[in-house]
Amino acid sequence: MKVIPQGFLVALTSLFLLTLPLAIQASKDLYKTSRISKSTPKPTRFVVRNGKVLDLKKQRPVFFKGIGYSPFLPGETPLQGASPGNDERYQEHLHLMQKMGINYLHVFPLKMPEKFFGQLDRTDIFYSQDIWMFPYAEDFLDKKYLDWKWSIIKEAIDHTYRVGRPDRLVFFSIGDELQAESVARTDARHPEIRSFKGKHVQVSNRTPTEIALAQLIDKAIDYELKTYGHRHLYCHTSWTHIGPLKRDDLEVPPASALLPDIGDLVCLNIYTYARGVVTSPPGSVTRSAYQGYLEELASITDKPIFITQVGLSTSPFQPKPKTAPGFGGHKEQLVITTFKAIWKDLQTAKGKQKIAGIAFFEFQDEWWKSGEDPTDSTRHEREDPEEWFGIFEVSADRKLKPKGKIPETLRKLFDSQ
Repeated sequence: MKVIPQGFLVALTSLFLLTLPLAIQASKDLYKTSRISKSTPKPTRFVVRNGKVLDLKKQRPVFFKGIGYSPFLPGETPLQGASPGNDERYQEHLHLMQKMGINYLHVFPLKMPEKFFGQLDRTDIFYSQDIWMFPYAEDFLDKKYLDWKWSIIKEAIDHTYRVGRPDRLVFFSIGDELQAESVARTDARHPEIRSFKGKHVQVSNRTPTEIALAQLIDKAIDYELKTYGHRHLYCHTSWTHIGPLKRDDLEVPPASALLPDIGDLVCLNIYTYARGVVTSPPGSVTRSAYQGYLEELASITDKPIFITQVGLSTSPFQPKPKTAPGFGGHKEQLVITTFKAIWKDLQTAKGKQKIAGIAFFEFQDEWWKSGEDPTDSTRHEREDPEEWFGIFEVSADRKLKPKGKIPETLRKLFDSQ
């Protein structure tokens, strides 16, 4: 055995002690960070405090019991920028929602009409505005893309103050379900872009795609404050296929896994059959993979979590049972059983206090998806599961009909909270 001189050991120990803080700091720097500047004004109604969403008017935490809402009827489509009709449909819709105990709408159309907000005034329902960004972009950091998206975000904020109800709005969501190919391509093109320090949003050790989101959210907060004197909560809505929990079935490389904590809260579409979810370990109580996903998600963030979409398509059959199992073909009774299981998973999950709300997807079937041709909105396509997620079906004469006891099931679940 070789003997090392004592003096060398002393020097080596001293060097180790000197460099230890740097090593610890380097380890910490591996973590993603995201924060809102302390100097940024808080929202005036709903704020984040101690990991919960607090209603300042009532001075208590709130849990949002919601549903996704895109009220386009047969013959209508948003693909060319149109809004849903400004008519009496909202009286029927919001009446049905109140009967189900809903207190929150996750609204998808960017410019809901005046008559919707007029009916909203007659309820105690709140809403959030989803601002869809083209998710198939060549490069999310491309200036032309960012400028284009910013114009849409600005327009949505302005519409909220001109026509909408800013006092009833909970948050703006900047973007929804970015596509894996675009995420991976953006990250590969800009490996050097890892941090951003805006006027309000500050992030470090992030992916280039996350930096693009941070830039847009920072700009939106600043615009709302400067133009209207106060702001709302902000988030980006992601989905489990691209993170944040690293699973073998993700559609992006592990280094590109997207953590949607940029802004005030974590918003995530979490479907029971989705990639990232089905490969999760069992939960602590129900032993389901869904609860396992919720629990691990709650363990990696201090921000409130909002389940912005979860549901099942009742399309007549499942078109891709091998490549997309679970996407379509569900009987109404299975939807009921699944919704009950999701609710139990949520209510008994470790870390459940971090979950601020859930929006089941969705209120009614959407004939206009997936927009294969200009006449798509005039027929309910059997082979397209995207058109069948509603808990109410829509007939050709625009009448709503409940899908069995699914609405009643939601009412019972929401009443139990």
